[in-house]
Amino acid sequence: MASPNLHPMINVAVKAARAAGSIINRAALDVEAVRISQKQVNDFVTDVDQAAEAAIIETLLTAYPGHGIWAEESGREHGAKDSEFVWIIDPLDGTTNFIHGFPVYCVSIALAVKGKIEQAVIYDPSRNDLFTATKGRGAYLNDRRLRVSKRIRLQECLISTGFPFRPGDDFPSYLRMMADLMPKTAGLRRPGAAALDLAYVAAGYTDGFFEAGLQPWDVAAGSLMVTEAGGLVGNFTGEPEFLEHKECMAGNPRVYGQLVGILGKYSKFASAGEKAALRQSNLTSATSNAVDADGTPPAATDAPL
Repeated sequence: MASPNLHPMINVAVKAARAAGSIINRAALDVEAVRISQKQVNDFVTDVDQAAEAAIIETLLTAYPGHGIWAEESGREHGAKDSEFVWIIDPLDGTTNFIHGFPVYCVSIALAVKGKIEQAVIYDPSRNDLFTATKGRGAYLNDRRLRVSKRIRLQECLISTGFPFRPGDDFPSYLRMMADLMPKTAGLRRPGAAALDLAYVAAGYTDGFFEAGLQPWDVAAGSLMVTEAGGLVGNFTGEPEFLEHKECMAGNPRVYGQLVGILGKYSKFASAGEKAALRQSNLTSATSNAVDADGTPPAATDAPL
């Protein structure tokens, strides 16, 4: 059943998302037959991604030939190059999940007007879950109005994230972030599709989300879902202009504030003072952990008697 807030542009985006979802669902019946290639190590693209993207672009440009397109696989190759209306598309977010038959993936479509996200659709084809949002009109899952969770105690909260997986990613920093956050929460989850992670924050299924290394098409639609459901989205330091910062954090307002307090120092946009304090903390931690088997620091055993 369609949500009651459907803007005409959302109707077109829903049609596009469902067309892509049909392609994905047919391919999911025989994942072994899907052709797979690597864009880089652990970053996969399939013929399903490409077919789904083509279906989305055709649907959108048939309805709005003067609009621009910014898509994960084809970039800005299609559509008008100077339009104030730009569709931001991830045809299959969670490709690695998809090629393993792990049913957590989605289609993500957002419309930016003068750089601001105003329409969003996230479609989970394996569950037939349709998330929609229009700026100022709320966010919906099918016919249900979405609200972020009401939890305020971080130790009661479920937080979703995405682990680094590319060569060159800062694995040690991420491990420190997890070590800092995990003891303070009820649990940390890594489903593997950032757009769906954000939709789940909007739905209140999880209380917060954070991930680094994300592209605009990963977060554009989901960010509007969260804000229209009463939540907050930004980078790790809480700045709202995050779309091209390659780090994203979201949550209900109380949880978001607590996440900024814990994770802000790990942001590439952190202040010089915060970064210096983090370096000192890491150095202190490394020193305290560098002990002999009997618990005596190496410096003490090496010193003259």
